Amino acid sequence: MSLSLGRHLRRRPLDALLVFVPVVLVAEHAKPEAHTLLFFLSVVAIVPLASLLSHATESVAAKTGDAVGGLLSATFGNLTELVISITALRAGMVDLVRASIAGAIVTNALFMLGGSFLVGGLRKRIQEFNPAAARLQTAMLLLAAIALVIPSALVQVDRLNVPSFTGPLSVGISCVLLATYALGLLFSLGTHRELFASAGGHDHEEGESPWPLPFALAALVGATVLVAFVSEVFVGSVQGAASSLGMSKAFVGFVVVSLVSGAAEMTTAFAAARKDRLDLSVGVALGSSAQIALFVAPVLVLASYAFAPTPMDLTFTGGQVLLVLLSTITLTTVVSTGRSAWFFGVQLLAVYAVFAVTLFLIPD
Repeated sequence: MSLSLGRHLRRRPLDALLVFVPVVLVAEHAKPEAHTLLFFLSVVAIVPLASLLSHATESVAAKTGDAVGGLLSATFGNLTELVISITALRAGMVDLVRASIAGAIVTNALFMLGGSFLVGGLRKRIQEFNPAAARLQTAMLLLAAIALVIPSALVQVDRLNVPSFTGPLSVGISCVLLATYALGLLFSLGTHRELFASAGGHDHEEGESPWPLPFALAALVGATVLVAFVSEVFVGSVQGAASSLGMSKAFVGFVVVSLVSGAAEMTTAFAAARKDRLDLSVGVALGSSAQIALFVAPVLVLASYAFAPTPMDLTFTGGQVLLVLLSTITLTTVVSTGRSAWFFGVQLLAVYAVFAVTLFLIPD
């Protein structure tokens, strides 16, 4: 038994950190006021769960194809974002939820995809992916950016920031986004599925084999549930930890929450890019951004009427809308050719770093 465990840990060393999952849950009950400690423990606990989700998703993708595998990874990863946001909504932290939504869109599109291009490009000089799938996702992101601009612009320019207007407008736009997302799935996975076939190679490392499909699906569900529990601890501690560590609220919502909630998808995307499965990486990164914008955000708007003390609307700040628009424009330029190299990843990461530095220095 010990020899088998030792071999497993040599192959997957991050699994040793799974011990922090019960540790953070116990610490949360024993010392709920130790926000900084709980913050770091929850971050460390999410890392091995993200690795577990990554391997389970790759196992499912090996059976179903990269398009479905990318959709599954984005969906299970965004369940964490959804749970974090609902927890924050119940606590009345609507501004944090809006910042985390905008941050998740930008983080997945720039940091996750940029990191994938960099990791994959360091191993292979030129990598290819299906440009049709990438163009569809960037078009969906552009639609979402337009949907965010309209209520935000009307509130700031025409001074229509009254609940009797912003509430119904946000609900109506949310219904349009949800319908568009559903039809986008029908288009890419149903009526025009042949347009989204993988373009890259499939390198598998020696000694590595996918899990059986039932076990992989069970691991996806189990790891997602555990991530949700740990994420609740993270949400409860992040504001106190941010204050003690000198981080602005804008930086916490836009960068910290987005990076932690997207850890599972990032692990999947980076591992796939390293194995020259860039279609899976692009599907996870852009698919996750589109799903946050077209599914998670509208669901949160509708759910806020049941869970939040004050209903949430889609009136994001001008800065948040600007960052989403700039990210979409950057993506459109970078992914149009269907080819990538390591410097393309550096460019995307540089744009994200500019955003992060700006938000870190913004005073509360």
